[in-house]
Amino acid sequence: MHPRDALAAVLVCAAVACSSPSPTFSLAAASVDPTYWCPGGASDAAYDLHATVDARNGTSKEVTIQSATAVMVLTSVSGAWLEKIGARYDAGTVNVTPASVAASSNAKLGVTIPSACTSARYGASASSSGRYTVTVRLVTSAGTFSIAAANPHEILAA
Repeated sequence: MHPRDALAAVLVCAAVACSSPSPTFSLAAASVDPTYWCPGGASDAAYDLHATVDARNGTSKEVTIQSATAVMVLTSVSGAWLEKIGARYDAGTVNVTPASVAASSNAKLGVTIPSACTSARYGASASSSGRYTVTVRLVTSAGTFSIAAANPHEILAA
């Protein structure tokens, strides 16, 4: 092999090695409970909205979840709804389990989001509903990550 050819081969190998992606932590495939039936006659009745998020840890270190928040944004309504489209509900700090993802592994995170609903008594008025997009934000030892659920969350009221 000619020295020039050997040098070219080394440079190609170095370029390939340098261009391979570095291992990262990422979130994917978020989903939320699709529907919640608000009890008739409820006034700011608390309920838990559940989300799942796939976490992928391609790093050589455990990634810990330091805090998590969630936001719901009203995207559509049917009937008489108390909020206007575009209304934003900040659920504040939310619970996430597990609290860490081991090195070089995947985990399905469970997220519990506090929410509330109001509904007239059944039969007292026409039914209504509101559809929300839900976004979860995680602060981790690998950085801050946000992901929107692939499906909407709909609250059905009397």
